[in-house]
Amino acid sequence: MATYTTEIASDKLISDNPIHQRLLKAYFAAQPWVSGSLLEIGCGEGRGVETLLPLADSYLGIDKIGEVIQSLKQSFPEVEFKQAVIPPFEGIADQSFDTIVSFQVIEHIENDQLFLQEIYRMLKPGGKAIISTPNNTHTLSRNPWHVREYLPQELIDLSTSIFDRVEAKGIGGNEKVWAYHEANRKSVQKIMRFDVLDLQHKLPAWILKMPYEILNRMNRNKLHKQQGDSVTRISHEDYPLVDKPALGLDLFYILWKK
Repeated sequence: MATYTTEIASDKLISDNPIHQRLLKAYFAAQPWVSGSLLEIGCGEGRGVETLLPLADSYLGIDKIGEVIQSLKQSFPEVEFKQAVIPPFEGIADQSFDTIVSFQVIEHIENDQLFLQEIYRMLKPGGKAIISTPNNTHTLSRNPWHVREYLPQELIDLSTSIFDRVEAKGIGGNEKVWAYHEANRKSVQKIMRFDVLDLQHKLPAWILKMPYEILNRMNRNKLHKQQGDSVTRISHEDYPLVDKPALGLDLFYILWKK
């Protein structure tokens, strides 16, 4: 039986719907740039495989969780999946892919520079990578599952030090989405008022993971109970792609190799 954490977000849990739809949006937003041989880094449970598969000549999905990979192989026999802990990407040759996508992954990677360097190495000339990650401007509390989160310019600076061209965009929200985000912010602030010693920023991440998971799940259930249909009716279409990354809940960057 699958166990869904708030960090992964599930399409099976109603209270997770706003986050699931926000993550799903990245796949729809990426469609105009996807072509040829495709690599997805951090494919998870295959949230976006059906969205991108028709646009690709070949599709390789990589994830660190072996059980997930075995399940995906059964669900999508026409797609190649591999279990791997990255970076580096061992066994993948230089200039192997036309397109690489990696959504909500780089914030988990200790060596983010090597991660992007490896993506550049694996891209064919003229290839492009599409990445997304939370915009730290709008983060409500420390996420102990993340090594770091980026402000828009921080990720631009890192990306331009490696790639030949960077298109910096964001995944924003309409009024419905921002109303949910504001309710979430107020709810989180009520919880954080008890952290008078600012332990969320002082304690090691491993100590914070369990209380973060419990409180986050309680908070999402509370928001669903309070807002009802406004939670369940949010779809990926409520998250527009915006040209100014600072306006995005998530950063959404297209990274080009000459």
